[in-house]
Amino acid sequence: MLSEAEHQELNEILKKYPDKRSAVLPALYIAQRARNYLTDDDIRGVAEALDISVTEVQAIVGFYTLLRKDPTGKYIVQVCTDLPCALRGAEEFYRRLCQRLGLPPQGGTTDDGLFTVEAVVCLAACDKVPLAQINLKYYENLSDDRIDAILDGLRRDSEDA
Repeated sequence: MLSEAEHQELNEILKKYPDKRSAVLPALYIAQRARNYLTDDDIRGVAEALDISVTEVQAIVGFYTLLRKDPTGKYIVQVCTDLPCALRGAEEFYRRLCQRLGLPPQGGTTDDGLFTVEAVVCLAACDKVPLAQINLKYYENLSDDRIDAILDGLRRDSEDA
């Protein structure tokens, strides 16, 4: 369910839409932000807030890949392995990253629940490979040492929080 603060944020967004049903994506992003995935309660809360059916909201969640139904790590690390990036070493970079984090070659979530690593098809920066998007922030022209330093910094930030 949406918290009071999330309801307030949604109410501000709804002022921009003549039909509040049109705000379903922003509402889902608000609901997903705290955990990086949506629970059934979140989906029900969005449906109630927008006066649409749970089935309609579930259909939207199922369609958009940025909306998630499964638990993820605090940080979602997406590495583009599409053909142009693969030709510049992105697949090998991805495999080495998974190996260093103790994940299978297809990615997954670390045992500590901090990182979810996944290969994606296109982050629209083929000239800056290897690159990763971590919780929607881009990191370009990566090396193994540089991504390790970034992940170590995120680990420290999590410990401090």
